[in-house]
Amino acid sequence: MTYTGDVRVGGPADVRELPDLTISKLAVGPYDNNAYLVRCNETGDGVLIDAAAEADRLLELLGDHPISKIVTTHRHRDHWQALEQVASATGATVVAHPLDAPLLPVPVGLEVEHGDGVTVGVVTLEVIHLRGHTPGSIALHHAGHLFTGDSLFPGGVGNTEKDPERFERLFTDVSERIFDRLPDETWVYPGHGRDTTLGAERGSLPEWRARGW
Repeated sequence: MTYTGDVRVGGPADVRELPDLTISKLAVGPYDNNAYLVRCNETGDGVLIDAAAEADRLLELLGDHPISKIVTTHRHRDHWQALEQVASATGATVVAHPLDAPLLPVPVGLEVEHGDGVTVGVVTLEVIHLRGHTPGSIALHHAGHLFTGDSLFPGGVGNTEKDPERFERLFTDVSERIFDRLPDETWVYPGHGRDTTLGAERGSLPEWRARGW
């Protein structure tokens, strides 16, 4: 089956097979959060991105295969409601940016900054700090695949609560650290809802700036 990223809460994961990674997307919880399991095809090691809700379904997604890390893209509660239970069950290291780490319900074992790497087996995911939705929001990038949390969606950047300074910071980071660096075919896996590509969104950047959200 061709991967679409079209998932629904209560439904199955959508799985994408890459040469070096396997990506599984699962929708969980009352806010339709996306959780992503990224596995290294060579070693079997896994990283879970956002243990958002429904710990039982996330643990079922992991199966009997270990994960070494759980990355929390930002500090908002809907992205970590299952974090404590999944971390306890797996023993995985919790990863977050230091500006958001104190707001999480469990100790963060690995704090990451812009430009750092998060390893999954023999693969490294690049950390991109995107300030504005929260102070410590991060995205993860690897070879044409970008996990953006709540900082970038189809149709716009993340919610900055009508704060012009926060919007300008997030828009600038998304423009300079994502759109100016990465090609149009880069696939975007957001924290809620459907996926997109940078090419599908790039032409709308002037409109986003003009509207201010």
